[in-house]
Amino acid sequence: MNHLLFHPRLPRRGNPRGSTDRIEEFRYMGEVSEEGRNDGSKFLEAEGRDDARSDGVATSNDLRVLYPLRLDEGPTGDGDGRGPYVGVAIDVETTGLDHRRGKVIEMAIRRFRYDRQGVITDIDEAFQWREDPGEPLSPEIVSLTRLTDIDLVGEEIDEDGATRLLNSASFVVAHNAAFDRNWVEARLPGAKGLPWCCSMRQIDWRRRGFDGRALGYLLVQDGFYHNGHRASADVDALIQMLRHRDGDGTTALAEMVAMGARDSFVVRAKGAHFDMKDELRARGYRWDASDGMKVWWREVDRDDLVQERFWLAANVYAMEAKPASTGPLVERVTARERFR
Repeated sequence: MNHLLFHPRLPRRGNPRGSTDRIEEFRYMGEVSEEGRNDGSKFLEAEGRDDARSDGVATSNDLRVLYPLRLDEGPTGDGDGRGPYVGVAIDVETTGLDHRRGKVIEMAIRRFRYDRQGVITDIDEAFQWREDPGEPLSPEIVSLTRLTDIDLVGEEIDEDGATRLLNSASFVVAHNAAFDRNWVEARLPGAKGLPWCCSMRQIDWRRRGFDGRALGYLLVQDGFYHNGHRASADVDALIQMLRHRDGDGTTALAEMVAMGARDSFVVRAKGAHFDMKDELRARGYRWDASDGMKVWWREVDRDDLVQERFWLAANVYAMEAKPASTGPLVERVTARERFR
């Protein structure tokens, strides 16, 4: 088994595992065999470090080993026995960003079991399908996914099998559910209306000591690397990050499930004047340009709804703000409607 060696260029604050050697930026320096020998790639000199060797070889204080992520099927060894609850992780690769115009070209699904504490106790078989979009892939998609037109010729997603897997779990999770859900429901009509969670938005990664929310970057900070932008690799990375424990021992999965179970509200600032766009954006609102909408919106927790109404009344719907409406549209959402 090979490992990757990386060189830390900038120190970072904090560490979810309690150590002080976390890395802000990585520079690839070759692979290391089981015997610990480099594959011949030249080590980079440790810049500005007192312990850098004169021969250009970084010392142990300058290196961090990242392990290839491999999630075996079966018990994880965590928790007490086989968990009674089932979740399912999903990722899709597509021909573009708009689910109404593009096609799914790769889909990966993997179920896992967890206990009452949110500990993943078992990981099921991994499923992955490719699908021929019936049109050439753009150079950008080929570069991103490393899939080619030849890889997809004649391939087809097992719609019945994928739908059964998604319906067999308590919830579906993706790392960017606002993207994946629309594509999945467009391709698998039998999977519409299921409860969804999002490991990117419903877990406070910064509180857990991580920088950023990109899946590959989270994984590297956790000590692993994977083949990013391939559906099956991203599903495994997602499951691995759900296993992360904070300082109190609470798993990321437990945090996400608790957030997903709470009702929230989508607040649409209907009639907001154009000049309010910067204030709305700074407040966390996003522009919905879909047909029939054309409105700024954000999702707020039920405990924050009253405060949000007061802010809108004082800013967006004040007379001097020249609104075209008397107030916002507010819609209650649950895990079954969220991320659409």
